Amino acid sequence: MRHHQPRQAGAWRRHTSGLFAGLLLAMGHAQATSIPAEPDTINLNADWDYLEALTETVERAEQADDWSTVSLPHTWNSKDPVDALPGYRRSASWYRKTLTPSASEDALNYVLYFEGANMVTDVYVNGEHAGQHVGGYIGFEIDITEQLVPGQDNTLMVRVSNAYDPNIIPSEKSDFVVHGGLSRDLWLKVLPDVHLSRVQIDTPKVSEEQGQTDITVFGRNTAEDTRDYQLSARLIDPDGHTVAEINRPLSLAPGEFSESLPTETLPRPALWSPDTPNLYQMEVSLVQGDDTTHQLTERYGYRWFEFEEHGAFYLNGERLLLRGTHRHEEHAGLGNALPNEQHREDMRMIKALGANFVRLGHYPQDPEVYRAADELGLIIWDELPWTRGGMGGEEWQANTERLLRQQITQNRNHPSIVFWSLGNEIYWEADFPGGGDPEKLNPYLQHLNDIAHEMDDSRLTAIRKYYEGSHIVDVFSPSIWAGWYGGSYSQYEEALRNAMKEYPRMLHMEYGGSSHVGRHTPTPITKDGMPGAQVDVEEAVNQAVVRSVAKDSDWNESYIVDLFDWHLQVSENLPNYAGGAQWAFKDFATPLRPENPIPYMNQKGMVDRQGRKKDAYYVYASYWKDEPFCYIESHTWTHRGGAEDEPLDITVFCNTDSAQLFVNGKRLDKKQRDPNQFPAGGLVWETRLSEGENQLRVVGERDGRTVAEDQMTVTYIVDPLNKLEKVRMSATRQDDGLLLIEAEAVDKNGDRCITCDERVYFSNVGEAGELLENYGTPDKSSEIEMANGYASILYRPDPDRSSIIELRSQDVKGAYVYVDHTGEIDP
Repeated sequence: MRHHQPRQAGAWRRHTSGLFAGLLLAMGHAQATSIPAEPDTINLNADWDYLEALTETVERAEQADDWSTVSLPHTWNSKDPVDALPGYRRSASWYRKTLTPSASEDALNYVLYFEGANMVTDVYVNGEHAGQHVGGYIGFEIDITEQLVPGQDNTLMVRVSNAYDPNIIPSEKSDFVVHGGLSRDLWLKVLPDVHLSRVQIDTPKVSEEQGQTDITVFGRNTAEDTRDYQLSARLIDPDGHTVAEINRPLSLAPGEFSESLPTETLPRPALWSPDTPNLYQMEVSLVQGDDTTHQLTERYGYRWFEFEEHGAFYLNGERLLLRGTHRHEEHAGLGNALPNEQHREDMRMIKALGANFVRLGHYPQDPEVYRAADELGLIIWDELPWTRGGMGGEEWQANTERLLRQQITQNRNHPSIVFWSLGNEIYWEADFPGGGDPEKLNPYLQHLNDIAHEMDDSRLTAIRKYYEGSHIVDVFSPSIWAGWYGGSYSQYEEALRNAMKEYPRMLHMEYGGSSHVGRHTPTPITKDGMPGAQVDVEEAVNQAVVRSVAKDSDWNESYIVDLFDWHLQVSENLPNYAGGAQWAFKDFATPLRPENPIPYMNQKGMVDRQGRKKDAYYVYASYWKDEPFCYIESHTWTHRGGAEDEPLDITVFCNTDSAQLFVNGKRLDKKQRDPNQFPAGGLVWETRLSEGENQLRVVGERDGRTVAEDQMTVTYIVDPLNKLEKVRMSATRQDDGLLLIEAEAVDKNGDRCITCDERVYFSNVGEAGELLENYGTPDKSSEIEMANGYASILYRPDPDRSSIIELRSQDVKGAYVYVDHTGEIDP
């Protein structure tokens, strides 16, 4: 055991001797972080030196002269997954920071807490290796007490690698980006020599009458002698009142310790649920005399849940239909390096939609996500990142088991978590010979299932789309993609009923389809499906050999709103159905889809990669959202065409009792919304539009009072020619100073070519200013398919120089817009 005495710099000179000491003097670090001489937790996000290089050793990294400055969270894959080049950087980088701990008479411990780093992390202090963590998406600690020298500058260096390694889950064949970097917050814990490490809170028995609370405290005595303390635990209710207090004497010998406190039972606890997310606090303290030497506070909640065999899900004794979606940890321009505000905004948007359930696909996510779920009332399916690739050998198995143990240990106090998912499509595309063989997979899956129940028997285990192991876990999700990867969406109810009969506890995770913003048609594929398509509603592993809407349609939004509308009709009304989750809330990057309308983007989101709502969002809102709204489908369907005086349908999604449509000021019939009527609850008006611009307005009522409205302008083209003559370019200045560069395909009459969907390429041939590209969104992608004859990209002008923005395609040899340096715009 180490003896913690005040340390003098001279005693530690061996760490900074020779070459490394010289480098310390010569290098130009970002601003040093001062560390107080008392227990504290310090955020280390700001002011890091960053070296994007595969360099293997500390010495070689220090000799590099191309360090830059970054702040955390940070990933080197913020843009390159969606640029024009296949793949993205899978390599290593270095991060460097100076820490200056104040000299102290007290024996202190210094522990780095990484909320997550992808995928292999090595930590060095003053050139000495302090520790390593293998695996991403999970928090971990590295103790740097032995290497850190109080009273002087210390160089902290962190090497992170996301290089290809089949022994680390998830598989490289997964349909998402495995970002690299220090992509979450990083903290330095300054701890007393005897301190608490974590508090585990279990609520094994909960009812309306009482809530049983078990408390286990873990900690460490780094001194050489036994110390005596009072261990105090204070239970604080959601209103901030202390409702129970437990005290016991504790004699702590050197080394790690764990102590279980007597069970506390609270009468009539305030229960946690999506409608009432009541949170308690557990404040645990080490006390000597009148002094609290260390303290941890954890939040938790009281709730219980159960499944009816082959039927519904119940929370706190009442049936709860799980209305869910999925979340990837990603955002346009940021990759997976999101600030806490963005994590929380994503969860707020999901809650505001009316959802009560989120599957975290396909890995544990930032601690802020779980905090937000606890506070907002969102039930969580927390997933081990075993996604495709099958099973590997001893090294793979050890890594995977360790990550599951870390995940459960880290997240178990969150009342929002109900399901520990052990993986997704685990047998697909095996990375190892025989790795997809159920005879090998099942014993290991059983092993992981046993671990989950041994560590936490209060929650349910789950898995998606591994049929041979469906009997091993508590909850199973089959693959049902009715109307997308196979079959028609009219088959959805039958598929759900069959699955409910077959699996004792069934949730339907993943359904939906892709939509390209702005692409519409008055004649989408119907409920009967695409002629000649695969009949089975399960996703085929090899899509190349089947015909499907996913592979053989244009991904228009008109079809997707119908598909979702039908799915919701079924799920909201199917007796004893437990629920499921749409895939996915937000568009996200993937290395597997280079030929999508936005290359390398999975476009199945209800919102785009920047969080802007697609038409699909409003379908869900019409079923789930409480706040009244109306939405004319669709604000991006600005140009429609047909014969003169030809009738066409205007569809409106509302959650109001009734709605009334106005066309060019003319009042049409008021319609009562019937949530059981398809499509759009019956809010569809057949009308005629005049040639040119038409004004549409809808008013929604509740209890006879106007509570919502929406309006838009539609240009109607009589007898459209639908043949590209040229591309018309324009630029419009935005409020933020950016220019929106718009490209419109037009026919020989100058009308919008509403069937033109070809792939186009924007470039800044004048080189001044900046095209905003590689964000994976409809207005920040330099390569994109037109939607109904339209495409756009944002441009940041140079105030001193003019530029020219060009568009080309296979058929368009060049279209241009000139931007003068004064800000004037010419075609």
